Amino acid sequence: MPAKSLRGLSVPFTRSVSPRTIRYDVDKLRNLGYPVHAAPGVAGGYRLGAGAKLPPLLLDDDEAVAVAVGLRTAAIGSVTGIEESAMNALAKLEQVLPPRLRRRVTDLHTYTTPLTRRGDPVRADTLTLLAAACRDCHRVRFTYTKHDGSADERHAEPHRLVHTGRRWYLIAWDIDRHDWRTYRVDRIVPLQPTGMRFAPRPHPPDPASVIRGVDTALSTHRAKVTVRAPASAITGYLPDSVAVEPIDDATCVVHAGADTAYQLALHILMLDKDFHVGGPPDLLDAFAVMRGRLDATTG
Repeated sequence: MPAKSLRGLSVPFTRSVSPRTIRYDVDKLRNLGYPVHAAPGVAGGYRLGAGAKLPPLLLDDDEAVAVAVGLRTAAIGSVTGIEESAMNALAKLEQVLPPRLRRRVTDLHTYTTPLTRRGDPVRADTLTLLAAACRDCHRVRFTYTKHDGSADERHAEPHRLVHTGRRWYLIAWDIDRHDWRTYRVDRIVPLQPTGMRFAPRPHPPDPASVIRGVDTALSTHRAKVTVRAPASAITGYLPDSVAVEPIDDATCVVHAGADTAYQLALHILMLDKDFHVGGPPDLLDAFAVMRGRLDATTG
């Protein structure tokens, strides 16, 4: 008798495996949500296809715990619009976890205190749209708000999304400016996609390297700080998105940025090194206020 195949796995019709058994097993797979297509004839068979239903996931112990921890992290992360979905998915997962794994997940949740950073949340649907456009090489149009509050419309060929731990960025070729640009995703309001495909351009080999220094450049308050320490001693205190330029073996320049002048002053002080900064005026005013408060406290 001919054999029926399921994704390359051929099962001969013998006395122990009858056509009726095969059809029964295929019906069970279909009821679980797996789309199984059948083709008649001598060369026919069964084949798994792409379906609309999400089939059950088969996870080992470590994978199940990793998914549960990831869902908890997503519920308090910087992407808005998925918190409720993440918690609902976590509740469903925990219901089917065996007791030993449920205890591991519960222990991680109970005895871990997340130190959440106040970043700039982005919408999940915006990230999804941009990621799909990067994948499919589709141009996008969006309204972009600059750090001074003004907004204009951009037309770009998206290349990659980068997450620094604090912000999301889109690296794209700006069609009107004929150059690569980096955009903060929290400042993007997508318009209707143009639907036009584009041929990928030669792009920066390391998208993360493009972001290095951009986080500061797109901050509201910025300063160029000369630090009396080698660059190698400073980079460990700073995220990868902050640019550090070595001057010599004992001095470097840090390009610092923050949302307020007081945050910028605090970031510089946390370097715990001698430094010199000549401006901007709002930063110098913030240092003066902080010095006055310290003098009043210790005087």
